[in-house]
Amino acid sequence: MIVGINEPKGRSARRDCLDADFVVVGGGIAGVCASIAAARDGLKVILIQDRPVLGGNASSEVRLWILGATSHMGNNNRWAREGGIVDEILTENLFRNKEGNPVLLDALLLDKVMAEKNIRLLLNTVVTDVHKSGDRTIESVEAVCPQTDTYYTISAGLFCDASGDGVVAFRSGASFRMGAEDKSEFSERFQASDRFGELLGHSMYFYTKKCDHPVKFVAPDFALKDISTIPKYENIRPDQWGCNYWWFEYGGTLDTVHDTDKIREELMKLIYGAWNYIKNSGKFPEAENMTLEWVGTIPGKRESRRFEGLYMITQGDIVSQRHFDDAVAYGGWAIDLHPADGVYSTLPSCTQYHSKGVYPIPYRCYVCKDIDNLFLAGRIISASHIAFGSTRVMATSGAGGQAVGTAAALCVKESCLPADLLMPERMFELQQQLNLAGQSIPGTKIDVGRNYVSSARIAPSSEMSLGALPPNGEWHTLEFGAAQILPLKADTKYSFKVALKASCRTEVVSQLVISSKLGNYTPDAVIDMVRLDLHEGVQDVEISFDRTLDEDQYAFIMFRPHPDVLIAMSDLRMTGILSVFSKYNLKVGNTGRQTPPEGSGFESFEFWCPERRPDGKNIAMEICPAINFFDAGNIANGYTRPGVLPNAWIASLEDDAPALELSWDSPQTVHGVTVFFDNDYDHAMESVQYGHPEDVIPFCVRDMEILTGDGKTLCCVSGNHSTIVSCVPGTPETVSRLVFKFSKPMDKVPASVFQIFIN
Repeated sequence: MIVGINEPKGRSARRDCLDADFVVVGGGIAGVCASIAAARDGLKVILIQDRPVLGGNASSEVRLWILGATSHMGNNNRWAREGGIVDEILTENLFRNKEGNPVLLDALLLDKVMAEKNIRLLLNTVVTDVHKSGDRTIESVEAVCPQTDTYYTISAGLFCDASGDGVVAFRSGASFRMGAEDKSEFSERFQASDRFGELLGHSMYFYTKKCDHPVKFVAPDFALKDISTIPKYENIRPDQWGCNYWWFEYGGTLDTVHDTDKIREELMKLIYGAWNYIKNSGKFPEAENMTLEWVGTIPGKRESRRFEGLYMITQGDIVSQRHFDDAVAYGGWAIDLHPADGVYSTLPSCTQYHSKGVYPIPYRCYVCKDIDNLFLAGRIISASHIAFGSTRVMATSGAGGQAVGTAAALCVKESCLPADLLMPERMFELQQQLNLAGQSIPGTKIDVGRNYVSSARIAPSSEMSLGALPPNGEWHTLEFGAAQILPLKADTKYSFKVALKASCRTEVVSQLVISSKLGNYTPDAVIDMVRLDLHEGVQDVEISFDRTLDEDQYAFIMFRPHPDVLIAMSDLRMTGILSVFSKYNLKVGNTGRQTPPEGSGFESFEFWCPERRPDGKNIAMEICPAINFFDAGNIANGYTRPGVLPNAWIASLEDDAPALELSWDSPQTVHGVTVFFDNDYDHAMESVQYGHPEDVIPFCVRDMEILTGDGKTLCCVSGNHSTIVSCVPGTPETVSRLVFKFSKPMDKVPASVFQIFIN
């Protein structure tokens, strides 16, 4: 029993003083990735989160899907989903939670953080102050956990502000911005309207549930009474829920830090007013048995403060896909800006303009220019307001967080400050560590000189020679244009035989198209064109292109739209081969073609996007000559996903025991083996709400065994669903030969491997 006697002078709260190598403030996706990356590299990390759950806007408190460069598979960024820890989170969430339950995502994120013994997690803990040991150095932060009535002083050599509002950077006195720059400052040409030139607001969502009986709804007094004050109220329907109400946005004309409570109150009025309209207006009889299952209680924030780093990324950098020597991450979401008046605006709820491919983000955007030991991560990184419209999304933020965590560990190893990593040899090391963890930095590959595989003789059990995508009896309409993306050889004339079904005598246009920028997948350069005369009924048609490509690269075998024609499809799916369609995706501003305002700084082009599984099958065709870009040498070329070419070894479809044998003239001492599999970087893997057709990606190799030359098992993996599988022997193994045995993923899916890295 505890008895507290009267203490007239009062009592002091409990106080703990903690020390770490690296303190991360903010437990959203950026902060989680930064913490995990640093902890795995050996740092002692303290992660401070002011909420009871991790994930920020992805958590069950807000319930926004994690997205980035894939953009709901609605742009031309092929194989662009973020790698590394973001990929690890999303593929694990797919495996455990393909239905997209946000509560299970909470548990997954907590599981990932708790699995790292080097992380001390402080939930429900709010940073209240910052102490500095000089004008440019943070010494410690003050924090409090009301749940435990504990005050903390937390000291470290390095800090990361991933708090969303930049509480540490702000309290430390670092330079920041709110709102839009004058377009002349960075020669940014986009300005949708005067009412877009301010802040993006907050949003809150609600979930609904269908019952087996009628459910009444009595609106609270605070609910919005006149739904017509929302100009787009006709979009309020009972079949919409969750993130589909992203346009329930408010606060862009207010102070999005200090006015958050006022913004939340208005959003609560909106939600309950909208539900009252659905339930009680009489317009939606289908809602009679529906009830509110959940309503958000804290707003999901889009924009507040942005802090100045050693470089500020801008619209021009994104649209031109500018190369940076210090690139450590990439983005690919549209430049997505919203009207300041939010849900009450008569303007479009957003304007989304895409670049023609992914763009690199330089390390300098993550390093505070005023505080020497402070990293920036998440939506507060150094970006102009317009560029922020793209960099702000969570998967992009997570990739940046991983870069920051890895950089922090390298700083400790090198006994240097964050800016010192800009030295070329240190930046090279940072980029190498990130790519080995799956980051896939544009324009940077894994150093093959560090990989024992590059000096090995590689003997595959088979190699894919793609001469046909056999038909499966299904037909796909050409109401929208269709194209098959294939890697083609330079200076080679190809012919393709396809089956078409026409309802009348007509003509279809087929084109050979590439991207004008090597490595992009925006088909904007026509190489050749043929017109196909069709009679009524089913027919095999041969397409021969006379013109050839100047370089080995991906090309589109394109069939222009024709509502009276169907094309045969194939069940064969394989790594680095994809069909795309000239459809629209209004969620990401894709109406089939991007047509920006004149002088806005954006380019016009067509969108050709894949369909989601179980749709999205390849176009059936015979290919002459056969395509042979899938050889075993790809496993040591330094790339871990498709790029200009597939970058994968693919076994033949008939190979039911796919294997690779590596041998060396002299013994090699193996400390570790890392294998990079295909988890379909083209699939968006939204974390909540969407739901997905499978819990394991069809291309992913499930079983692997690594044997030494004398038959000893070095590693055995069963039931794998991860992109990266690492094997670290208990003690280093000296070998002259290794045999990798893989399972074939599915009957119509051959085994594939992007990279094997041995050190």
